[in-house]
Amino acid sequence: MTAANHPPNERYINLIRHHPLFRGVDDTLFEQLIAHCQLLSYDKQEMVLHSKTERESLLLILEGSVEVFVSGPTAAKEEVLEILQAGDLIGLSSIAHFLGEPPHVNSQHNVGVRSIEPTHCLEIPFHVLEKRWPDEEVRHYLLRQLAVRLKDVYASLAEQLYLAQRWGESEPFVRRVHDLMSSPVIAVEVTDTIAHAARQMMNHQVSSVVVMDKGRMAGIITKSDLVRQMAAEHQVQGSTVGLWMSPNPLTITSDSYYYQALAIFLTENIKHLPVTKNGRVIGMLTLADLMRKKNRGLFDSIQAIEKAEASQLSQIKEGIYLVFASLLQDGLPAIHITDVLTTLYDRLVQHCLRLAESDLENEGLGEPPVPYCWFHMGSSGRKEQFLLTDQDHFLVYQDLEHLTKEEQEKTKHYFAQLTRAVVGYLEQAGFSRCQGGMMATNPAWRGSLSYWQQVLRKWTLHTTNTTLIKAHNFLSFRLVQGDQQLYEQFLALVKQELKRSSVFLYRMAALEREQSVPALHHPIRTFFRLAKKVIDLKKEALFPFHHALHILALSHGVYEGTPVEKIEQLVRKKVLDASFGEALLDAYSSVLKIRMAHAWQQYEQGEEMTSALSLSELNYREKEDLRRALYTIRSLQQQMLIHFGM
Repeated sequence: MTAANHPPNERYINLIRHHPLFRGVDDTLFEQLIAHCQLLSYDKQEMVLHSKTERESLLLILEGSVEVFVSGPTAAKEEVLEILQAGDLIGLSSIAHFLGEPPHVNSQHNVGVRSIEPTHCLEIPFHVLEKRWPDEEVRHYLLRQLAVRLKDVYASLAEQLYLAQRWGESEPFVRRVHDLMSSPVIAVEVTDTIAHAARQMMNHQVSSVVVMDKGRMAGIITKSDLVRQMAAEHQVQGSTVGLWMSPNPLTITSDSYYYQALAIFLTENIKHLPVTKNGRVIGMLTLADLMRKKNRGLFDSIQAIEKAEASQLSQIKEGIYLVFASLLQDGLPAIHITDVLTTLYDRLVQHCLRLAESDLENEGLGEPPVPYCWFHMGSSGRKEQFLLTDQDHFLVYQDLEHLTKEEQEKTKHYFAQLTRAVVGYLEQAGFSRCQGGMMATNPAWRGSLSYWQQVLRKWTLHTTNTTLIKAHNFLSFRLVQGDQQLYEQFLALVKQELKRSSVFLYRMAALEREQSVPALHHPIRTFFRLAKKVIDLKKEALFPFHHALHILALSHGVYEGTPVEKIEQLVRKKVLDASFGEALLDAYSSVLKIRMAHAWQQYEQGEEMTSALSLSELNYREKEDLRRALYTIRSLQQQMLIHFGM
């Protein structure tokens, strides 16, 4: 640290004058007060305040940023509590000492402050603060700062306690993005040259820089961007960063969790995430940062999928299963586990589609003759698949009226061959064929937009129990790959046909009325051996949940999305209140987590896979979670039936 024995220079005077602690004072008083303050400068990673430092002043950050961290005497690692930036005050907790409260001693945890980047602070002694204390605006400012800081602390503590109670002390929950990111962020201006950006990356040994425009983040540019542009022989000399950057990049807040960052990297297929706090960029998180911490196997699996030849598809299954076991062991919520696994499975399906298209091109059938969409339905459509099950998918392609009859036949032949190849590759990868034939190789599950309009109209006008079951599966559709414009047309078609037949949804609801959700009874019933002993988690819990939610969503104009997304949309539409929405998410996650754990146990022990579960296999906590979940699912089912007057 370097300290100036004189007031801060003109560079910071204007900032200080406009700060609430000094705002409104006349020039004479300002000079008197500032004469007792001094400018303190800290290098990167230098301690600003040690845990045992006696605090007789506040520090106002003028430039730079610091991290407040805690470490106990036996802690193996530090935990960052918060990041403070320019305009923030360091040492607010010492206000109690300033007001005459005795200091606490023998604290179990030691809180310190360390600079993240070169930082300049104004030290404001308590006797200066005492002179400003009579000003009501100063007192109100400090009170607001303390209130906001206290609220943040309680919110963080409550969240940590909830997560610890619900999911245990797994690292993906206790590790925040600000613990993992690199800081300070390396930045260039939008008008800087590409050569300058490259030098910044080289000098700071980073793989990306943030692009700023008038103090705001405008984009990001990475080493990969530079290599691509040079490989394309684009003119580099004299080019500005603004021409080459990726504008409006995705960001993540510094208080987000490890697993949230992991989900973004996987779903968005990116490797760099600028980290923000209060809208300002304070750091950079990379895929490599997460790989150093954990889940190397996850990223190895992604690379294996992307590079797999047809003969290697069978090897991918075990890699994905290892990822599943790791996430399950880490105690992540079931919904987040399925998010990660769905990303891997989708990549695998997309890779199989690319292999199949390449095969057909090599066979002389060329590229896809018209735009198409590949959809998943059932558990995969709901993003609920964790172990490889049977294939449930269908294919939609553009209407063919504009083509000659010969061209139409060639197009139909192409997609017949494409689906055959894809299903074969998926089978090699471990997805068994659907026994009920709900696959795109079946002509009934492959066709043009007009064909699917006829199918939907038939289902809605001539409802039987069989067509209702098919419709439930079909309407859990999710686009895995395909033409976005065609997808929008398909979605509009689904909405149009379902709006035409209110009887269809009524019949769906009537069928569900016959499927009652079981109850797990009080322990006293177990004593008299009256309690249920076996439950099928799929048929008696998940299916009633999905069907009731599905019907309620469709009846309120929600036609697409996973169960989580449908719940969120129904809450926004005021169909479900927020607290019941939370209860539904908790119930869904609880049932899914129990099913995952026991399915994995069956897999490891080489047992036949079944969703039927003996309640004696559950521990007390699982039984309580399941009991509450079933009660919530029954409530959802009842709300859906009431909506239809049943």
